[in-house]
Amino acid sequence: MIFPVVAYGDPILKLKAHEITSNEFNDLGSLIDDLWETMYNANGVGIAAPQIGISKTIFVVDFSFFKDEENFNEHELINMQQVFINPEIIKETGDDFVYPEGCLSIPNIRGEVSRPESVTITWVDENWKEQKETFKGINARVIQHEYDHIEGHLFTEKLKPLKKKLISRKLEAIKKGNVKIHYRMKFPK
Repeated sequence: MIFPVVAYGDPILKLKAHEITSNEFNDLGSLIDDLWETMYNANGVGIAAPQIGISKTIFVVDFSFFKDEENFNEHELINMQQVFINPEIIKETGDDFVYPEGCLSIPNIRGEVSRPESVTITWVDENWKEQKETFKGINARVIQHEYDHIEGHLFTEKLKPLKKKLISRKLEAIKKGNVKIHYRMKFPK
C-alpha cells in the first residue's frame, strides 16, 4: 500500500524509533512492501518507517538511483535494493565529504551536508539474517541519511546556520501543507 509521506514538522520525525522484536518479524512483510511502494511512488532513494508514520527501526534503500552518477563504481551496484532492520552504525570513517541531500519528508529543499565517506553497519535483513558491511561514498551517505531518520534526526539539522535561515520560510510552508509535490503527504495538525 502506498502511504502518504509524513511531512516536516510532524513529531514522529523527531522521535527515536522502536526496535523491532523477533515476535514482530512475521508481520514485517507488508511493512517492507509498503515502504518500497511508497518510496518508488515518490521517486525516492530510501525511506524509513517513521516517514510513513510508523515508529520502527527499519528502512529500505535502492542504490540504483545513482548508477549514472559520476564516480559510481560498478561493484557498488551489487545488492542495489536493501532492507535494514534494527540497524546499528558501528563506525564512520574517512574524510568528510559534502553532497547535496534532499528528503521525501522535506520536499523541494536540498542542502549541502557533510558526512564521513565510509560507514560500517550491522542489521538484520528481510530474512532475519544478521548482516554486517562497510559501505562507501554515496551508498554510505544514503544509509547515514536513513539511519538518521530512525534516530529522530533530519538532514536540515546538519546544514550551516546561513542555509538554515535561508530555508526557514520554506520549512514553515511545508509544515502548513503549502507545497506542491507529486506524491501524497501527511502534514502536521
